[in-house]
Amino acid sequence: MAPKPPSGTSSRAWDGVTPALSEWVLDAVSSMGFTRMTPVQASAIPLFMAHKDVVVEAVTGSGKTLSFLIPVVEKLLRLEEPIKKHHVGAIIVSPTRELASQIYNVLLSLLAFHSPSAALINPPKSDEDAPRPKHSSSILKVVPQLLLGGSTSPAEDLSTFLKRSPNLLVATPGRLLELLSSPHVHCPQSSFEMLVLDEADRLLDLGFKESLQSILRRLPKQRRTGLFSASISEAVDQIVRVGLRNPVKVVVKVKGTTGAVDKRTPASLQMTYMTLPPTHKFPALKRILNSVEPTPLKSIFFVSTCSGVDYLSVILPLILGDEFQLVPLHGKHPANVRQKNFNRFVNSHTPAILLTTDVASRGLDIPSVDLVVQIDPPSDPKTFIHRCGRAGRAGRRGLSVVLLNPGREEDYVSFLEVRQTPVAPFPQEITISEAEAVAATEAARKAARADRAIHDRGQKAFVSWLRSYSKHQASSIFRVADLDWEGLGKAWGLLKLPKMPELRNFTGDRTLGVNLDWDTYAYKDKQREKRRLEVLQEMAENPQQSSTTKKRPNDTVAWSNNAENRNKKLQRREKKHVRQEKKRWDQMTEEEKRVALETQKMVEQIKSKNDEERRLKRAAAKADKAAGGAAGGEEEFEGFD
Repeated sequence: MAPKPPSGTSSRAWDGVTPALSEWVLDAVSSMGFTRMTPVQASAIPLFMAHKDVVVEAVTGSGKTLSFLIPVVEKLLRLEEPIKKHHVGAIIVSPTRELASQIYNVLLSLLAFHSPSAALINPPKSDEDAPRPKHSSSILKVVPQLLLGGSTSPAEDLSTFLKRSPNLLVATPGRLLELLSSPHVHCPQSSFEMLVLDEADRLLDLGFKESLQSILRRLPKQRRTGLFSASISEAVDQIVRVGLRNPVKVVVKVKGTTGAVDKRTPASLQMTYMTLPPTHKFPALKRILNSVEPTPLKSIFFVSTCSGVDYLSVILPLILGDEFQLVPLHGKHPANVRQKNFNRFVNSHTPAILLTTDVASRGLDIPSVDLVVQIDPPSDPKTFIHRCGRAGRAGRRGLSVVLLNPGREEDYVSFLEVRQTPVAPFPQEITISEAEAVAATEAARKAARADRAIHDRGQKAFVSWLRSYSKHQASSIFRVADLDWEGLGKAWGLLKLPKMPELRNFTGDRTLGVNLDWDTYAYKDKQREKRRLEVLQEMAENPQQSSTTKKRPNDTVAWSNNAENRNKKLQRREKKHVRQEKKRWDQMTEEEKRVALETQKMVEQIKSKNDEERRLKRAAAKADKAAGGAAGGEEEFEGFD
């Protein structure tokens, strides 16, 4: 049980926590605007600070981040002596770069109120070359480091670790494992205190099991472990095997209006649905935006695939107009693009829409989201709650809308009710005329006619959307056989339906009423158009070969995935990387060059050591198999089922 607060204090008062929080922590939460703890904070912080392992399940937007950051920081600052150089005291693991960055930024905001830590993190800017302020070695400080794959190289991360000697790591699993593999990074029993897995069930869903196993083998068993998520119950049987000892489970939910049913989303969030024919969906988006009072400053539109984001980021602005800034974000964007677009949306001071996939459905604390629209219902029903929960956070009013096709998809409403996630009809009646639907289709087609690349994007996006639709877990509701192919093609602004096995028995109009000379239909990009014309010329010169292969020019070059083009792109990228490295090297001082060479040598040694370990493990596994799997004693950690 959690320790009881002193008599006369509120159970959710920050100064009523037992053991008591530091004065600077109270100043920090007060400055952040948190007058009282949220229910999850009131339950989890005392337990985690009282040396308990915790498994915390709480609705999205309930303040989970501070629930583990405050105990971690307090624990590190209450040690009997400072952590040794190059020793790690605590680790926070996150499934995505965006969530890890967000946790790190909240941590920096918190540590800004702890003077010794703040002085090390942010030295005076007046003289950047001046040495950092020296504090007594007996003064405890928290020195964090952020580890993200794609933003920096493993060598740069290791170099930063060796220079700054951080004692708290915030990381994604892959990059964390690379750092922990170094012989210069230590997590001994004497110094390591706490491990936190944020969005713990998603760490498993995204295929990080092997990485987590390797990480856990490098950490001492005697530690405090916290698992935090919005829906941990469905994966808790697997997750508790990461080494928790008699964990305390904290479940914080929101009572429904009747008091009889537990809701899995904030009470301030209104969840609705709207039934529309395919051709009416995109025009309805503008009506939905205009129906919300006041006009939503931040909205999120969810679609099912990365290709869908790429295509609709071109098409939707033509339908929505200039009133809203549309920002695309998906998991296949390079790390720097993802971070740039995410920051652009979060920091926007004008109405903005984040067009995204499920990469933004979990964990991210995007402030002031007023509206969430699920253009595509998610393949995994669990994700529905997390998408909706991007709005209505921290007591703020929010609205979510899921768009459904008429017919069998309407059964999704009953399906959600059974899963204790009831949705109501959209509060306003929105009717789209056929003229509006046709105008939206023609706006998209006009853009596609002007550039064949947009047509190619649309074809790829439509195929990927169909693949996602066919994989719905609620397959009895979302049936490919029930789809209106012509309506969908027109809704997407396609100039023709793509060739797909699902359309093998389709007898309707594959051209969607579009008359187009495909041989003269050009790319706006001159180099791409030149390649297309070259293929056309080859086909004209070798008609027999072209009739055998039955490939048109657009089939050959539209997807940009032939081996020759890929190789050229890789070569260009490699040359650019070499030029950048040379420029960076030329700008280094002799001392920096020496350190860089030493770091590179360390990384090569680590990789060689890891390769040798993997080789020995494979050889041992092969020997065990040959011996009939003879038992060799209980393993330290068996991993996940």
